Amino acid sequence: MAKVGFIGLGNMGGPMAANLVKAGHSVTVFDLNEEVVNQLVEQGASAAKKVSDTCTGADFVISMLPAGKHVRSIYTGEDGLINYLSKSALVIDCSTIDAESAQFVGKELANAGVSFVDAPVSGGVAGAAAGTLTFIVGGRDEDFAKAHTVLKDMGKNIYHAGDIGAGQVAKICNNMLLSILMAGTSEALQMGVDHGLDPKVLSEIMLNSSGRNWTLEVYNPCPNVLDNVPSSNEYKPGFMVDLMAKDLGLAMQAAQQTNSATPMGALAKNLYNLMQNQGKGAEDFSAIFKLFSEKS
Repeated sequence: MAKVGFIGLGNMGGPMAANLVKAGHSVTVFDLNEEVVNQLVEQGASAAKKVSDTCTGADFVISMLPAGKHVRSIYTGEDGLINYLSKSALVIDCSTIDAESAQFVGKELANAGVSFVDAPVSGGVAGAAAGTLTFIVGGRDEDFAKAHTVLKDMGKNIYHAGDIGAGQVAKICNNMLLSILMAGTSEALQMGVDHGLDPKVLSEIMLNSSGRNWTLEVYNPCPNVLDNVPSSNEYKPGFMVDLMAKDLGLAMQAAQQTNSATPMGALAKNLYNLMQNQGKGAEDFSAIFKLFSEKS
């Protein structure tokens, strides 16, 4: 069992840290929200009084933070963790951020003799709680192998995408495709409903035809087609519209850097930005169905 420092106990980070505790690791946690820290302490974690305490004797330091600027700051900013990390520690950043920030932090830590991998996740809050997340890792082969020690206790599928930053690129490619599939599935289902079709029957037809896809099968955006999905629970997340819009922004940034053609991704971004402008940013991203179902 490993000694782990865990930073960032939000909707994803909290359950991930809890699964490490359940697996028997010695976990020291830090978050600005004292309530979530206390919840983890009740489950067996130790509380860090300050963020640098997560580094004390740690074999692994794991972070789950909102954006690249936070990752840069906490590791390489003024009094950053770069000054406290053991050279035997492995830093695993599970945040979804721009690849450049991951590469910058990785390079700075490497100059200090500390190993780093970026390991963004897919699977949502339910996957975090169940320990079935997918980790998409960027880094050296030996660091990927070492990271597996703890990632396996938080996830079911662990992939090595390439060098540092590759995990971030793979993650935003996946989420760009997911957003396109969700918008297209919503559009097709609503057109069928507009013509009097039962959305359950139409979903079954498409699931057994060439239109079959994950959003239709596992995360259907039409209310009351599937149980236990956000669309059947007033679009309570889940994965918020705001987060999908953030990831699509990262995708468009990445596309611009390589002059990649992403017209469908750009359209999906505009649709999710429209939802934000309508005050739906806190709803699940499958609520894009309402753009097509709510008639003026």
